[in-house]
Amino acid sequence: MLTKVYGSAVFGVEATTITVEVNVDSGIGYHLVGLPDNAIRESNFRIAAALQNNGYKIPGKKLILNMSPADLRKEGSAYDLTLAMGILIATEQIEEKNPLSEYIIMGELSLDGNLQPIRGALPISLKAKEEGFKGFILPKQNAKEAAIVEGIEVFGIENIKEVIDFFNENIPLEKTEVDMEAEFYNHLEHPEFDFADVKGQESIKRCMEIAAAGGHNIILIGPPGSGKTMLAKRLPSILPPMTLQESLETTKIHSVAGRTMEKGGVMTSRPFRSPHHTISDVALVGGGQYPQPGEISLAHNGVLFLDELPEFKRGVLEVMRQPLEDRDVTISRAKFTVTYPSSFMLVASMNPSPGGYFNDPDAPVMSSPAEMQRYLSKISGPLLDRIDIHIEVTPVPFEKLSDERRGESSIVIRERVTNARKVQSERFSEFENVHYNAQMGVKQIRKFCKLDEASLQLLKTAMERLNLSARAYDRILKVARTIADLEASEEVNGNHISEAIQYRSLDRDGWFG
Repeated sequence: MLTKVYGSAVFGVEATTITVEVNVDSGIGYHLVGLPDNAIRESNFRIAAALQNNGYKIPGKKLILNMSPADLRKEGSAYDLTLAMGILIATEQIEEKNPLSEYIIMGELSLDGNLQPIRGALPISLKAKEEGFKGFILPKQNAKEAAIVEGIEVFGIENIKEVIDFFNENIPLEKTEVDMEAEFYNHLEHPEFDFADVKGQESIKRCMEIAAAGGHNIILIGPPGSGKTMLAKRLPSILPPMTLQESLETTKIHSVAGRTMEKGGVMTSRPFRSPHHTISDVALVGGGQYPQPGEISLAHNGVLFLDELPEFKRGVLEVMRQPLEDRDVTISRAKFTVTYPSSFMLVASMNPSPGGYFNDPDAPVMSSPAEMQRYLSKISGPLLDRIDIHIEVTPVPFEKLSDERRGESSIVIRERVTNARKVQSERFSEFENVHYNAQMGVKQIRKFCKLDEASLQLLKTAMERLNLSARAYDRILKVARTIADLEASEEVNGNHISEAIQYRSLDRDGWFG
């Protein structure tokens, strides 16, 4: 007897439907074909134990199981339940009172028949709906995530016996239902980290607000204990709230990486990723034998924080150059290519020298000019080219630390940032890949950042006196445009230019030679 059951494989952030064909013939043997990996090859032991512990068995017949399309590599243990149901119906141990062809079935089996969670439930659910399947049967831990998709019935189960009873005796399964919009808006609550907790550092808070309003990448330079990490952790709290579409995009990536269960299904807050400086280039941008999303993709629609930037291996930092520019990363293998989105804000921090202090005679540790040059040269010019704002962070004086008054809250700052982003969305509506000021190219800069004669002269004087590099010119104009947007100003004037010039510390003579 031949039986067909349907599962799904995830490549990148998209799913592909897999047909599992089970054929029973005379003889003895268990043959699993269709490019399964070792985890799937080992499934027969898990399936045999799970069936035996629930009153069923793998009979002593010749079983041929084919996973189609046969030239597509399948990986992971999520096909256990798919294979088990195919074996039970093909060997006529249970009847097919509900048609198998209407359901996607996925789940990893424990030896007692309980289901373990899988990865990629959201992309699989989206694909199942697209291809017209009636329902999706999967582990209960993933049901809420899959039920985000409207137009498909999602059944979360705990044990294989529930699925057997559903097909064999028509005992209904409990449907999981989620109101996506209600779920999304109910979780838009007050942030865990608030700018009101930061004492002093008003100029740096202003700088972070500008970075958030224009989507600018930013680097914070300062001695240990000056508050760089504290400020960076609070940046997501002032970014505009995620839209429903952004939430779905972000949830898909985290679903593929198996990180959505801790978030309770849909992701409603912008991700904040802070990898350690010992990270490898594959872990940062994604990849591996079976490509998985890296930190830059997990930070999609959020913030990637690189603490102590010069301590990262130079090769690791260089692989970020293309994703920073294109806002996605493509990973190629011999037989397939996957693309992960990676539109994130880069926030980096660094000490001004190996000892942590810069030109401070009272510093506990002094570094020689040669040591400083060697330390700073770990950050390449092309990478700095993609960072619009450089700002020096100074230690907070005791008077500010002991002040009981709370600063401006993130909610208030976020409102100004959101208003500025709305202005930019309208301005760039005719451009397909430009949504905020940081994404402007030369064409948009020339069109939307026109300066009067006095402002041009101010910019020229500043570049000459401060020895600013040529690459600083466009960056200053972009940041000035954002400052003007925060003030709801149509034109970029001299005040906006003069403030933007302050945010190019690393371009000044003396930092990089």
